[in-house]
Amino acid sequence: MKIEKEIKMKNLLIIILFASSLFAQEKILTLKESLEIGLQNSKDLKISKSKLNYADTKLTEINSQFLPQFKLFGNYTRLSDNIPPFEVTMPFSPNPIRISEPILNNYTFKFGFSQPLFTGFKLLSLRNSAKLNLNASEQDYSKEGNEAAFNIYSTYWNYYKTDEIKKVIAQSLQQMEEHLKDTKSFFENGLISKNDMLKLEVQYSNTKLMLIEAENNLEITRIAFNKAIGIDLTSQTKVAASEQSFNYEKYQLADIIDEAVNNRKELKSLAYRFEASKEGVSAAQSNWLPSIYLTGNYYYSNPNPRFQPAKDEFNSNWDVGVTLSWDVWNWGLTSSQVSQAEQTKIQLETNLDQLKENIQMEVYSNYLNLIKTEEKVKVNKEALDQSIENYRITSEKYNTQLATSTDLIDAETLKLQAETNLKTAEVDFQIAKVKLERSLGRVIY
Repeated sequence: MKIEKEIKMKNLLIIILFASSLFAQEKILTLKESLEIGLQNSKDLKISKSKLNYADTKLTEINSQFLPQFKLFGNYTRLSDNIPPFEVTMPFSPNPIRISEPILNNYTFKFGFSQPLFTGFKLLSLRNSAKLNLNASEQDYSKEGNEAAFNIYSTYWNYYKTDEIKKVIAQSLQQMEEHLKDTKSFFENGLISKNDMLKLEVQYSNTKLMLIEAENNLEITRIAFNKAIGIDLTSQTKVAASEQSFNYEKYQLADIIDEAVNNRKELKSLAYRFEASKEGVSAAQSNWLPSIYLTGNYYYSNPNPRFQPAKDEFNSNWDVGVTLSWDVWNWGLTSSQVSQAEQTKIQLETNLDQLKENIQMEVYSNYLNLIKTEEKVKVNKEALDQSIENYRITSEKYNTQLATSTDLIDAETLKLQAETNLKTAEVDFQIAKVKLERSLGRVIY
């Protein structure tokens, strides 16, 4: 009795472990879940976020330079023992008069501040530039989110497509097996020649090779999908594609080109960087102007050089002043810096014009591609209906020996090709639809 209980417990444990193993191995993900996981795990998005944080802290750095800078300084110096005392020889005295004993241990502590009053507008230009670069980084981060989402869309639908094509080929192979059984029966009864039977066997083998290729493609697209959503490449994932929608907003080409030019994040980012380059020119030009600082220091020293004669004791004093610094001549250094900043501005302005043209071309191309894929879906649906009907008629004729094995092979090949073409066209349409929305600068996640 005890042994039976142990066996039952072991069997139950095995079942639980097996079930949990299957659950852990296979992950069925919807498109929404894939986007959530992928965006959370995206390395490119994390890098972009880091760049955004960098730009934010750079602005904080520039802002800090508008405020007074406080510094604490400390020093200890030990002089050699051969330092003589400070003595003064007077004409009326035969012996020199000793003013102070040598002080061998020197201590200095200083607490000071420096407040910029005028920097030739350099700090203002740098702050404006940092703000604009921060805005540009925000646009880059938003754009990177769209790019990551589109990559997930593409790999998701391609994974779905290869899985569906594999199912179509497997179904076609199963139908061929049934025809092959009938064909062998026809051959044994002398209704067909061996050559007819061999043709079907060759076609069956070719379809098996297609299935092997489809399984390999499925594995490749699964790995690509896993990579896109940032999980282990060996994870056994599945995609649960919902009912596909073939409806989309009817676009006016001129309107969507304007929308893209107004909405594209990379265009906004580059525009911000172009404006920042103007501030960079102003910052470089500021070196032609003087810089003025308010300074102040508090000293606590032993001996304190401000107190004479020097005494081996701590004394404190302070000072406040205004400092002016002006590069009167630096052998063209400032001119070179200004010229470099202006060339950067020219490059960014040209890049901005190029990007606008490229975006317009991209939108036009994606718009035409969407229309093309929509038409391909319609045509492939008609072709599939025709191939299914052709296959049905040919199969019936073959069963009554009114059609040859070649006719049957041709009908099966046409049907398989039509099914594959339709699956490909449907997925291409889904990707084309999202691709156009992305090129318009719309958020696709």
